[in-house]
Amino acid sequence: MQNFEAIWAKAEAVGRAAGVACSPRPMVVGQYINGVLQIVDVVDDGACGFAWVKIRPANSKMARWLKAQNKGYKSYSGGWDVSIHEFGQSVERKRAAAVAMADVLRANGIDATPHDRLD
Repeated sequence: MQNFEAIWAKAEAVGRAAGVACSPRPMVVGQYINGVLQIVDVVDDGACGFAWVKIRPANSKMARWLKAQNKGYKSYSGGWDVSIHEFGQSVERKRAAAVAMADVLRANGIDATPHDRLD
């Protein structure tokens, strides 16, 4: 019997550390004025977006445990998704966290994959 609480706690800790350690490429926001690009703002945490970890199948023991803990939701594309809520809007930090979490889960025999998208 797997200790899902311990596995998830480790995945969250490793994911958080990966997100903190990530160095996002800053996003420069600009506009053309009289044909010349003018920098309006620089977003140090990079592009905005979302990231999540997908557990398959949605009726696996791990997914059922996550559901009982009110973590995540059933995905429209199959599986059980758990969103990364830390790191504001930084897709790069969220992606780093999702990749690290999925690595820990897979190392414990759980079918997990990281996913992300820009906002």
